[in-house]
Amino acid sequence: MIKLKELSRLYRINKTIIEYGLIELLPHKHRPFSYTLMRFMLFWIRTKHKKTPLPERLRLSLQSLGPIYIKLGQMLSTRRDLLPPIYADQLAHLQDNVPPFCGELAIKQIEASLGKTIDELFENFEVTALASASIAQVHTATLREDNREVVIKVIRPEIEKTIEADIQLMKWLASLMQRFLKEADRLRPVEVVYEYEKTILDELDLMREGANAIQLRRNFLDSKLLYVPEIYSDYCTKNVLVMERIYGIPVSDIEALKAQGTDFKLLAERGVETFFTQVFRDSFFHADMHPGNVFVSYEHPEDPLWIGIDCGIMGTLNNEDKRYLAENFLAFFNRDYRQVAQLHIDSGWVPEDTPVEEFEFAIRAVCEPIFEKPLSEISFATVLINLFNTARRYNMKVQPQLVLLQKTLLYIEGLGRQLYPQLDLWDTAKPFLENWMRDQVSPKTLMKKLQQKAPFWLEKLPDLPELIYHNLANGKSLQKQQKMLIESLNQQQKSNSKSYFYIGIGVTLTLISALAYLQTDQDLTLIAGIPALLAWFLAWHHTNR
Repeated sequence: MIKLKELSRLYRINKTIIEYGLIELLPHKHRPFSYTLMRFMLFWIRTKHKKTPLPERLRLSLQSLGPIYIKLGQMLSTRRDLLPPIYADQLAHLQDNVPPFCGELAIKQIEASLGKTIDELFENFEVTALASASIAQVHTATLREDNREVVIKVIRPEIEKTIEADIQLMKWLASLMQRFLKEADRLRPVEVVYEYEKTILDELDLMREGANAIQLRRNFLDSKLLYVPEIYSDYCTKNVLVMERIYGIPVSDIEALKAQGTDFKLLAERGVETFFTQVFRDSFFHADMHPGNVFVSYEHPEDPLWIGIDCGIMGTLNNEDKRYLAENFLAFFNRDYRQVAQLHIDSGWVPEDTPVEEFEFAIRAVCEPIFEKPLSEISFATVLINLFNTARRYNMKVQPQLVLLQKTLLYIEGLGRQLYPQLDLWDTAKPFLENWMRDQVSPKTLMKKLQQKAPFWLEKLPDLPELIYHNLANGKSLQKQQKMLIESLNQQQKSNSKSYFYIGIGVTLTLISALAYLQTDQDLTLIAGIPALLAWFLAWHHTNR
């Protein structure tokens, strides 16, 4: 049942749609009846931004609704194949230009979290925020103890209450979908919302973000692919994060990258390699790679280095998911659509009774047109729509554990389009995946796995004879129980056969007795009635024995 808080939030969303006139985004013939009903019920609300261009209204409305909707705008801003440039340019402002909250309020929060005054902790603290995003904002300063330049990230006050209300509303809407939408079993909206709730609540904990950044930094130490700023753990709490200040060019600033002579082809290829390395080598990937979180180092533009910040949302995959994805990618790159179809069936993502040949043909129809084309000619949006329609036909279920990966792939494509539209995604990714698959079955990997398991095996080795003895004893006991059960069932079957025989006699004699009684033939009634009672008794006896 929806609560008052969620009802209030729903009212706020409807009010925002009306005030900013967002219904204009849809052609008149596609406007839902629900909007007409909503407009009738909220007749006192007027559109207040008629003179503001519609793209700006969209950005302002998402901004006013809070972090969940801001993040939606951030993702859409990278999809210039989905949106006209004027819309993408407006939504790009949501990446790091969200209006900041008061700097004095940030100081109070920092002091309350760290237990010291700003002057005791930092020098040159900048009250004006360097950048502001949907959930937090950052200020620059210098550590008093050693004069290192740092960035201080502070969570927005009262943000948890807004997020909680939005999440509860999403849960309510998802439960309605689960109940009334015939495709809900495949889309699994409730599971997706719970997965998203976990992700965004984790992002509110800056201690977790700090730990994520430390791990990601460790994975790419001395790498030419990615640099992650150092985290100063002694200054970090749930609401405050202090890290090394980095200097780089925002990846969205194409003109600045051109001005310093950046090798765009190499930068784009390293972006793809960085993504696949995180996913397949480390099983730990940055899942919020919108342009506001990605920079390019000023140093060595001919040998460009990515810089990644904001590790609040990280994704992980288990070994089964990794192998499944790698096999799918390789099968796709090799145009082996039968293998793609079979992998979907084997993984349980589509029902096992799905006709492989038919499913293979459907996948071929979606994927073949985009093969061996440069990124500038590939519309993954169209592919996703076609795959969605294919999935609907074959009852493919949404996999919540891969939602973050799917979102990250959308970001990667958006960045690739901006940097180097001619990037050959296939030639870049295929060798990496082939090497990874080859490495999984190499003697070196086998020895590594044996070394990892050896301590556990050695610990259990003294117990092995006893475990074997108990398993054999249990096996004999199980065989004996199975034999007794089979004998009991056979006996029961024989008993039931006799019961059915006596029931048949009882029914026949009862009918004869009833007919004799109706014809007032008392002798015949007695002759048939007594054996009928005896037959019924024997049937009951054999059934309950």
